Amino acid sequence: MREAADKLRSAGIELLEVHAVRDPRKLIPTMQAAVRSGAPMVIVGGGDGSLSCTVDEIVDRDCVFALLPLGTANSFARTLGIPLDLDGAIQVIATGRRRRIDLGLIDGDYFANCAAMGLSPMIGEGVPHKLKRWLGRVGYLLWALYCLARFHPFKLIVDDGKERHTVWATEVRIANGAFHGGVELVEKADVASGEIVVQAVTGRSSLRLIWDWFAKYWKLPARDAGTVEFHGRELRIEARPRQRISIDGEVLAKTPVTAAVAQRAIEVVVPA
Repeated sequence: MREAADKLRSAGIELLEVHAVRDPRKLIPTMQAAVRSGAPMVIVGGGDGSLSCTVDEIVDRDCVFALLPLGTANSFARTLGIPLDLDGAIQVIATGRRRRIDLGLIDGDYFANCAAMGLSPMIGEGVPHKLKRWLGRVGYLLWALYCLARFHPFKLIVDDGKERHTVWATEVRIANGAFHGGVELVEKADVASGEIVVQAVTGRSSLRLIWDWFAKYWKLPARDAGTVEFHGRELRIEARPRQRISIDGEVLAKTPVTAAVAQRAIEVVVPA
């Protein structure tokens, strides 16, 4: 935290207050106090979960949201094109431009980038902290393989207001942005599209899910062959059996839910 603050000041950014929030329960109250103080910009350093739970406080406020990607996957930063190194991210804050973007909604709760059902909640809810801390994305991969052995497919029902679509699925991504788990999985999702995208990896085979991640990571020509997508401003999502939902890496909801888009909800800093 001290290093980031020193580098921000060196880049010519005036810091009105600096808070090192070690207790997760104090993150949102600290964010609320900063916004209420009238600060023109709030800079949040952390992973996707920390960023996602704080964007709610910026909605409909005259305050710009800036981020320092300090997490493991940093999917939101990747979606916005922000460098993942500290110096590069600070340079964006100092010289970048403002951009108004959409946020996703799960039953009225805002999220920044991507929510998921299936294997992702199992990984996010149970991944050992030390494994995540010391091995980073490799640790996530090892834990994912362990969870995969215990995972079962489920039936997904998506209601777009005109028709109810039913498919067997091994993973479902509810996307406002293209990246999930640090990989560009939902290429048609965009933070300025005015739509939410539900992408399902179809079928009952876990091998198909492994192939989907592999194909999308390496951007193979057939990378979309095993998925189906639903687009809209609001989509009703059910699952049999009911599924937990991880929202930007944190397990916070359970089906059935309504996924929607909040158009041009916040203003962020992106590369010039």
